[in-house]
Amino acid sequence: MSTKVFRVPSISCGHCVKTIERELGELEGIVSVRADEQSRRVTVDWEDSSLDWEQIEALLKEIQYPPAA
Repeated sequence: MSTKVFRVPSISCGHCVKTIERELGELEGIVSVRADEQSRRVTVDWEDSSLDWEQIEALLKEIQYPPAA
């Protein structure tokens, strides 16, 4: 299992948090997603055999919540 913590500068409200958690949570292989409005940080745990970071990052960009560089 892999874990990554990263900033998403475009998080500005509870709706953003729910959207990120829902959309990432639908990916096969995601174990957990925790987004925080105050820190604008997201923590994602996933199974390496099903998913890789590039796929997670691509979905974040697609839903308009790209991670900070």
